[in-house]
Amino acid sequence: MKKVIIAAAAASMLASPFAIAPASAAPQRHEVTRVQTGPHGRTVVTKRVVTPARPQWRKWNKGQRFDNRYAQNYRVVNNWQQYRGHRLYAPPRGYHWVRSGNDAVLVAITGGLIGAVIGGAFN
Repeated sequence: MKKVIIAAAAASMLASPFAIAPASAAPQRHEVTRVQTGPHGRTVVTKRVVTPARPQWRKWNKGQRFDNRYAQNYRVVNNWQQYRGHRLYAPPRGYHWVRSGNDAVLVAITGGLIGAVIGGAFN
């Protein structure tokens, strides 16, 4: 019985480096230090940690789940009749039009599923 327990412990120790994600998978963070001379000859040192920004836009497709955090220039289009010349039509019950950048996206109100995407509708 001891041999089985020792073998299991050894196997788990050997497999543990493979279970850990590589450091390159984590977002790259770096520290920025700025040294400058302030008023009256004082030296001012400022430090801050910089993380890369997430993408500011996303290409939307029918059937995806809409997340307004990834929408560029996110706005709900309340008056779709104003944009009839931009190929917008009356949204079905339970849907509404949303602006993401220059695209018009038809989104389900409760579930957030995308019903249609009209690219370049607000150019």
